[in-house]
Amino acid sequence: MAASESQVPSLYADALEDIQVRRPALSRESFRRAMILSELSADFLTCAIAAIGAYFLQLYFGAHVQCPIRQVVAVGILQGIFAVLLLQRMRASEVDASLLRIRETERAFRTSVQTLFLVLFMTFLFRLDFPRSAILIALGLTPILLIVQKQTFSSILRILHARGCGIERVVVYGAGETGKHVVSTLFYSPRLGFRPVGVIGDMSARAGSSMFELGYRRSHSVPVERGPVTPALLKSLGCSLLIVVMPPACSEDITEVMHAANQAETPVALMSRILPQDRSREASIEVDGWQVAAPSEPSSQWPYLFIKRAMDIVVSSLLLILLGPFLLLVALMIRLGSPGPALFVQKRAGKNGELFNIYKFRSMYTGTPRYDVSPTESSDPRITGLGRFLRRTSLDELPQLLNVFLGNMSLVGPRPEMPFIVERYNDQHRRRLQVAPGITGLWQLSVDRALPIHENIEYDLYYIRNRTVFMDVAILLHTLLFAMGAGV
Repeated sequence: MAASESQVPSLYADALEDIQVRRPALSRESFRRAMILSELSADFLTCAIAAIGAYFLQLYFGAHVQCPIRQVVAVGILQGIFAVLLLQRMRASEVDASLLRIRETERAFRTSVQTLFLVLFMTFLFRLDFPRSAILIALGLTPILLIVQKQTFSSILRILHARGCGIERVVVYGAGETGKHVVSTLFYSPRLGFRPVGVIGDMSARAGSSMFELGYRRSHSVPVERGPVTPALLKSLGCSLLIVVMPPACSEDITEVMHAANQAETPVALMSRILPQDRSREASIEVDGWQVAAPSEPSSQWPYLFIKRAMDIVVSSLLLILLGPFLLLVALMIRLGSPGPALFVQKRAGKNGELFNIYKFRSMYTGTPRYDVSPTESSDPRITGLGRFLRRTSLDELPQLLNVFLGNMSLVGPRPEMPFIVERYNDQHRRRLQVAPGITGLWQLSVDRALPIHENIEYDLYYIRNRTVFMDVAILLHTLLFAMGAGV
């Protein structure tokens, strides 16, 4: 589930252009264009149906404001046209529409609000009798239908790719953690049309083993082959694109790889994790689930910050009130389950590195060192029986609503880390401290959340550069859906 909005994957652009030059009849490109046209048509129909459906819903709920059907259809067409134009302006139909699907959801909310303001203006300008109550209903109905439509479209895309339509068979050179990141990225980015079919490691790689995707279900895997890269090996894997992600020990290594790929008539693309520091003003390049981040200054627009803080206060207050009895029940279960307090209090680094007390439900036994590397496995002996459930469902984070209310944290933002980790930050890591930390964010929703936060800062840097109210809402929605899925 982008910064330059080009949504070009984190492969050098010239390498991708080289693929198209050498393979003019690229089926993936033709398929992609057909899918873009299909998606635009679906966007138009979805938004038009949302407006028309909103009119009939307000009649169903007892409203007596009616207008001619031709005007209802005209408003629906207007909304569909405006939505398509706005989505195209945001370049939503580029190679990949989102990072972790967050941008896709954000665009659905943003497009719905902007479109309905335009529809409201047009109805006033042309004196159409379209009910204002129907416009309000459409404000909630349009993003829901758009999100469902995008999800359905992605599912159809996966089915077509599974049948071999519009895909490139990708072999990844590099069997380390970086290679695993790339494989997971390609599995989670169906719009790219790149299907991993194999991984080539160095001579120490264990041939015949499998590399599983990062994540919780581990439903996809690819075979690992021992290097070196040879034309015969690439042909045996049916490779149509070789992605080089393993940093070569010397320039001769990459030269040999390129030579072998040329003999096999296979295009090569190079992947870089983070752009150089001297390119800090350039836009980042990413695909869904993988980010190549360029350092940049965070947004400091006061309207966004004001709305964000207001949303934090309102939402945290309501949740603390509504969830009060449940929070007390969880606290009681913790006290009964193991000796010690129900709340765990710890110093964390917030905005600009200022320390504050973070509140969590205690999920580990009393006596565990307060400042230590957090558990990454549920089988960690430090975790209590109830604590495993709390951590798996993220319920241990609920007391942080008090931090949000007090202003130490926000609902959405980079996760706050312990002081001893922040002390080891380099200049790039410290960019995470430019904004208030949050309960949830892009990193928490990613497949990389099992790894240390500071080793996956691309998600946080991306958020800092691109944060908006709509993105915050999208992240909160995805967090809710993620939490519901994790609890199953």
